[in-house]
Amino acid sequence: MHQIKIGWGEVSLVPEGRKVNLAGQFYERITDVVETPITATAMAIECGADSAIFCSCDLVSTSHYLLDAVRERLVSAKGLPADKVILSAIHTHTAPSYSNREDLSKLGGSALDVLTALMPDAKYEKLVSYEGDDLIDGDEALAFLADRIAEAIKLAWDNRQAGAYAQGFGRAAVGMCRRVCYSDGSAKMWGDTDTATFTELESGNDSGIELLFTFTPDKKLTGVVANVACPAQVLEHRNFISSDYWGKVKALLRRKYGEDLFLLALCSPAGDQCPRDMVRWVEPETPINDPNIIRNDVTARKADPSMFDVKGCEVVARRIANEIFYAFEDITVADYVSESVLEHKNITLDMPLRRVTPAQAEAATKVIEAFAQKVGNGTINFNDNARMHVHAGTILRSKIQEQLDIIPVEIHALRLGNIAFATNPYELFLDYGNQIRARSKASQTFLVQLCCGSYGYLPTEKAESGSHYSAYVSSGSSGHEGGDLLVRKTVSEINDMLK
Repeated sequence: MHQIKIGWGEVSLVPEGRKVNLAGQFYERITDVVETPITATAMAIECGADSAIFCSCDLVSTSHYLLDAVRERLVSAKGLPADKVILSAIHTHTAPSYSNREDLSKLGGSALDVLTALMPDAKYEKLVSYEGDDLIDGDEALAFLADRIAEAIKLAWDNRQAGAYAQGFGRAAVGMCRRVCYSDGSAKMWGDTDTATFTELESGNDSGIELLFTFTPDKKLTGVVANVACPAQVLEHRNFISSDYWGKVKALLRRKYGEDLFLLALCSPAGDQCPRDMVRWVEPETPINDPNIIRNDVTARKADPSMFDVKGCEVVARRIANEIFYAFEDITVADYVSESVLEHKNITLDMPLRRVTPAQAEAATKVIEAFAQKVGNGTINFNDNARMHVHAGTILRSKIQEQLDIIPVEIHALRLGNIAFATNPYELFLDYGNQIRARSKASQTFLVQLCCGSYGYLPTEKAESGSHYSAYVSSGSSGHEGGDLLVRKTVSEINDMLK
């Protein structure tokens, strides 16, 4: 047992005086309006000879390109172990885009390359048409974000001092399944439930909130770690910069506990989850631009406010913050831990590439060719691009799998006393997270998706059968075989550390 040292750091990710292109949709959203500040928040833990530095970013993803860029900037930081840095995203769709080249594109081009090859006469709407000098995007945005994130991590590392932690737990209805199943065996992301063919939601939800509180030696609260199984995408279609519901949770916590409080927001496996009730559907207050979310003749419901708008975002934040308040009030003297055991493993896991059959590739080619005949030399807009992108991705996968059968990914497994942390670089479906937690021997298991890489959705076998967006072959690099492998490896690593 060793004295635990804890340090915190937070740095803004808003590029002051610059416009950004918001990531997370197929169409352009240029803005410099800040609805809620976006930040990188880091927590450094040192105990005995081992350490970990968590950094939660108010971004849609943390690609391994961003991770590498951050670690490069940490090389000169005295004593800071860059391989112990764990970089994750809350998956807000109202944060800056940045250069995020896909590894697989090197082997066969991108999905857009496939489209242009099959539709050479068509004109394409530019993803970013804005040409003002005040726009930060691409490689410049990548460098800016890497600088700021590295700064937050250095602050946390330099600020570490003797402290203590206490466990907590809350429960709030935040994430709900967003995949709808139908009587013909199919499924749809954001599918309409107001139909006689609707049978069920594909999975359940997880209302549990894993909580960890950190303190100074004299028991002053310094930070909260909160793990919720729902991406931060209430406001995903809006045209402003925002940290979504997590920024509002932070504001509520600071209002109660002081402006110097830190919040480390961690997204648990939730690839098939969202903040919206697919049964008690409530329409957006203002229109949204999404070809996957279309409703006609919607029945007015007495339910949550629109979970596409700020009012709904505030409701989610209150639910989470209230649970944190209650959990903190339940802490007793016996709950404080100042001496503990820390073990941290940075693991490379060879994940199997999800493959397509020749029939699937041929069918995708026919869809695009038929669409090409219809369009001719006309313009392809973002809706067309979204529809054809799926089929282009299937064709691209058929090329990639001729040269590649595994993708090495970085995962982390940690033991802090009787607590476990484990990460993955996917939008991992909820069932996998449930399997890991149920089999973990830890008293509490924090799971973090979209961490140290960004390799797309990882659906279950049931979802693959139902198909549609998030479960298409082109929606992610691995399928259910990879999901099963990830579960086994994660459970094994956690339980081996707790023996």
